[in-house]
Amino acid sequence: MRYVLALDQGTTSSRAIAFDAQGRVAAQAQREFAQHFPQPGWVEHDAREIWATQLAVARECVEKLAPAQARRAPAAIQIEAIGITNQRETTVLWDRATGQPVAPAIVWQDRRTTARCEQLRRRGQAALIQRKTGLVLDAYFSATKLEWLLDQVPGARARAEAGELAFGTIDSWLIWNLTAGRVHATDPSNAARTLLMNLHTLDWDEELLGLFHIPRALLPRIVPSSGVLGETAPGLFGTPIPIAGVAGDQQAATFGQACFAPGMAKNTYGTGCFMLMNTGGVAVPSRNRLLTTVGWQGPAAANQGRTAYCLEGSVFMAGATVQWLRDGLQMIQNAADIEPLAASVPDTGDVYLVPAFAGLGAPDWDGRARGTLVGLTRGSTRAHIARAALEAIALQSADIFGAMTRDSGIQLTELRVDGGASRNDLLMQLQADLAGVPVVRPRVTETTALGAAYLAGLATGVWSGGDEITAQWAVDRRFEPRLAESERRGRIARWREAVARARGWAR
Repeated sequence: MRYVLALDQGTTSSRAIAFDAQGRVAAQAQREFAQHFPQPGWVEHDAREIWATQLAVARECVEKLAPAQARRAPAAIQIEAIGITNQRETTVLWDRATGQPVAPAIVWQDRRTTARCEQLRRRGQAALIQRKTGLVLDAYFSATKLEWLLDQVPGARARAEAGELAFGTIDSWLIWNLTAGRVHATDPSNAARTLLMNLHTLDWDEELLGLFHIPRALLPRIVPSSGVLGETAPGLFGTPIPIAGVAGDQQAATFGQACFAPGMAKNTYGTGCFMLMNTGGVAVPSRNRLLTTVGWQGPAAANQGRTAYCLEGSVFMAGATVQWLRDGLQMIQNAADIEPLAASVPDTGDVYLVPAFAGLGAPDWDGRARGTLVGLTRGSTRAHIARAALEAIALQSADIFGAMTRDSGIQLTELRVDGGASRNDLLMQLQADLAGVPVVRPRVTETTALGAAYLAGLATGVWSGGDEITAQWAVDRRFEPRLAESERRGRIARWREAVARARGWAR
């Protein structure tokens, strides 16, 4: 039996999933890890815990494959390749000699560098950055996080300039540890999220490095998203395994959804909510405050050119909003409890929750917005708030869907969905209603891990090309919009009123 092992390192948990050659889940394991909030607006992870949990679930997943085959042919179990997908923008700085982080990892949600971004914007740098990177100047991305670490960690800048330190997003951190420090690499889909890579040359940009005061010696080598870049240290899994696929989580999900043709779009419902549309070999500039980003580089078999670009809209709080209701307000015991609670009322009673706990992403990009609950009356209940939370996820995505249509000039006819919250039928129906197009959920909703597996498997001959992958994609359920167009527009307009009340709150 041939398998591809996908390592899916997310914001709140590390997962490993083994897929067979038919794209089916053969084994999986998952572990949560700690979230640290040392100050308001700060979010940190322990990179050592990320590596420990990721290695543990990878080993657990491999062990789960063995019993199923042990009686027949234990020697036939073969991990052909490892694919890596990861939370993006999260910034790790470590010592090359010891392999130990020199500070906590700064998570993509972290807002500590908002003032620095505002300073650069006042100096007129936003247009240059967007032209070169396709990104909006925001604390979301890695560059100002890395600059902050170099300035705040004692001795870090001098050590970085001397070549003693290494920077990476989570993919680079995992690759370094998987290869026992032999490989320091990233792929264009992750490098594109740093504010340091030129979107058009697909290389680190000297002008941007100077702007953010980043020594080039810190940076990983940029390699294709699909292709063997190294192999695991023999002691980790008993035998070396090729590492052959790397992509940021949202690009991997787009690949896993077989969105290979320009105009195809998907939305992933995880900690945040991320909508990507394939624009083919053209990096389409956004006029509606979306991001232009690399989808993946290689393999040519799965797209018309070596590099596929995407338009992207980012919602910072999706599943994290439900997590807040569970852990912060203790309104529900389990995340799954939100669906029956929200379904117990026919509407929100004009209650709107704007979950700007870490600012607002696309299309508002307001780092000083904060969470706001409006429209409460004596008749409001926790069920209305729960339903408002689900509607907030769908409404934020509907904002992005509209911007994407305007940017691309393409009237999207459906939205493919994945991620944990895509299994919430009420949320998917709300999404169809508020986006105004059918929402299509595939049978395999673990498309982020599947995309990483496909990238790795294409490089090692497990799959032959995009046509074979497209043939494996299958529909689980299709949600048709039910709202009249006038009502849909009215709901979105009311939502925009609520968003206006959340903006600019943090000083």
